[in-house]
Amino acid sequence: MKIVLTREAGHNEVLRSLVPDEAQIIEVPLTRTHYFSVEHVDAELRASPHFGSFETLVVTSPRSQEYLGVARDALAADAQVLSVGRATTRALVHEGITVTAESEGSAADLADVIERGPVLLLGAGIIRDELPDALHKRGVRIAHVVCYETLPVAIDDEGVAALRSADVVFIGAPSAWHVAQEFIAPSTWVVVPGLTTAGEVRATHERVIEGWEPSLRDILATLED
Repeated sequence: MKIVLTREAGHNEVLRSLVPDEAQIIEVPLTRTHYFSVEHVDAELRASPHFGSFETLVVTSPRSQEYLGVARDALAADAQVLSVGRATTRALVHEGITVTAESEGSAADLADVIERGPVLLLGAGIIRDELPDALHKRGVRIAHVVCYETLPVAIDDEGVAALRSADVVFIGAPSAWHVAQEFIAPSTWVVVPGLTTAGEVRATHERVIEGWEPSLRDILATLED
């Protein structure tokens, strides 16, 4: 079984532990992350008219961990803090921040949990519209402050060949799928971490396995039979 891991360089070790020992593993990074400085994000926060009075913080990725200190300064004293995914919750707890609620799916699932605005959305440069749209309809004020952006990586001929011939490809985010999808055969299984990426992949590809969990090793071993 040929398995292609596509997270950016240096971020694939956990995934290696989730695949059968006999698998041939190839790394083909599809994206890279450009992080803005903490000083830049702090300045963006302080420029907001809601600085110090945000009633809700939504953090969508553990990649925002470095910025949680300055984000905390922007919150009201009793602000609620919401996270997307267990890894994000762990990052918040590591920084001493109590999480009010966690979505195991997407940020949109938090819409009904948010009781107070203004809301600070902290994370990637490009976010899905569902949560902002739901809040806007309720008249809740939102500020989206960008900590990082995900940029595509040019794939060389060797990488394209690996993607085309793969039995299994790990795709960690919609941005990675946008880079890879033209090279993925219909017979290839695409493994995604959760609902958001699963929905993006399923729009154009049928074979999707959802969940980067220890049980995945047994699932992939079954595919091999």
